[in-house]
Amino acid sequence: MKPPFLSRREFLRCTGLAAGAALVPLAGCSNESCSCDTPVVRPNIIFILADDLGWGDLGCYGQKETRTPHLDRLAAEGMRFTQHYAGSTVCAPSRCVLMTGLNTGHARIRGNGLIPLEPNDVTVARLLQQAGYRTALIGKWGLGEQGTTGHPNHQGFDYFFGYLNQTHAHNYYPAFLWRNEEKVALSNIVEPPASGADKGQGVSTNKLEYSHDLIAAEALQFVTGNKDRPFFLYLAFTIPHANNEAKDKGMEVPDLGIYRDKDWPDPEKGRAAMISRMDSDVGRLIDRLRSLGIASNTLVLFSSDNGPHKEGGSNPDFLDCNGPLRGIKRDLYEGGIRVPCIASWPGTIDAGTVCEHVCGFQDFLPTACEAVGIATPPGLDGISYLPALLGRPQPEHEFLYWEFHEGGFKQAVRTGDFKAVRFGLNGKTELYNLKTDLGETRDIAQQHPDVLARIDDFLKSARTDSPHWKPK
Repeated sequence: MKPPFLSRREFLRCTGLAAGAALVPLAGCSNESCSCDTPVVRPNIIFILADDLGWGDLGCYGQKETRTPHLDRLAAEGMRFTQHYAGSTVCAPSRCVLMTGLNTGHARIRGNGLIPLEPNDVTVARLLQQAGYRTALIGKWGLGEQGTTGHPNHQGFDYFFGYLNQTHAHNYYPAFLWRNEEKVALSNIVEPPASGADKGQGVSTNKLEYSHDLIAAEALQFVTGNKDRPFFLYLAFTIPHANNEAKDKGMEVPDLGIYRDKDWPDPEKGRAAMISRMDSDVGRLIDRLRSLGIASNTLVLFSSDNGPHKEGGSNPDFLDCNGPLRGIKRDLYEGGIRVPCIASWPGTIDAGTVCEHVCGFQDFLPTACEAVGIATPPGLDGISYLPALLGRPQPEHEFLYWEFHEGGFKQAVRTGDFKAVRFGLNGKTELYNLKTDLGETRDIAQQHPDVLARIDDFLKSARTDSPHWKPK
């Protein structure tokens, strides 16, 4: 017989987590549907990550042209964050922040180099695995190659299917994907560039198997196969990233769908079609949770690893992919790092909630730990936003921090309504008030020396030196 299900609020009351404890046993349970000796069905967690999806790419964030009905519905039935930040402005470091709860001043991986996670790195997958969860990464990894300590199977994931690195993931019609530590040959024929012959990147000449569709199908299969046990699924889609090797034909998608007859450049049709395809697959996943009867016991989060790109022939201005925000991928302005975030947990998260809590990828690990009732490791940069999900008073960050090493060292700090961007360790610092200037158009650094002094103090503790990431 299955153990009785408690609502999330009942679970928190029974375990004492509402008071901040990290208890799994049902001490003092007063719910008539359970006894203190009966285990609680712990919530499943699904984190869906889009790739290069801008803050303005979804209808629920103001998009007018690209259709995203399923994600819009998810937001309407759950919570939409308005001030949520990616871990970085490019792929690998952003995902490292998501997995480890450390910002880019402390994380192992701070740029798009092939630096692997090490055995002493603590990932959210490993913590949940140790707590008895079945864990899976389906999609794009970027934190360790085959044969390294950073491989997903060595970082807490029981199952892995997809791409190991971001260069291979450029290609939506690859010659192979990975299943755990084995290559899975596909029927696509790929002519790789000389520089990418050993990385799987390139352009397919026959385009038979679309990787996104394979990834979406694997996710449905994993959820179905684990419906009777707690699971964590990290579903890291590659849409709407471009295939950079295909140049201005890089928005690879099997069908332009409803955008085919639009009077748009082909890359913009492709981008919109990719996003709508992903939206449809998110809808299929949510429908599967409902049909399996586990939707109310599953926390689903959706976000993007950074802002929109200007690659593959696509121009983010054409469809207003960053909305009112300045900057795109590789910028530390808001358009490069502020991203959509939708949370769904039927019966636990109130429908139609808009949350203005300032949070980011570093907060996911402690949120997951608190949600399942396990201790959060010390020394993290993240703060659990479970209280915000439950509509309760939420602790705030004193500041958020980012650093980026491409094209010269850059740093950014957000504290309260103020946002600073500094170019070089001793370079110019720009300051903006996001409450009155969301588009970061008016540099007010000279008017607020007190704020700059406080931000300088934050910067002294915001980063540690790394042999791989030296400021230049």
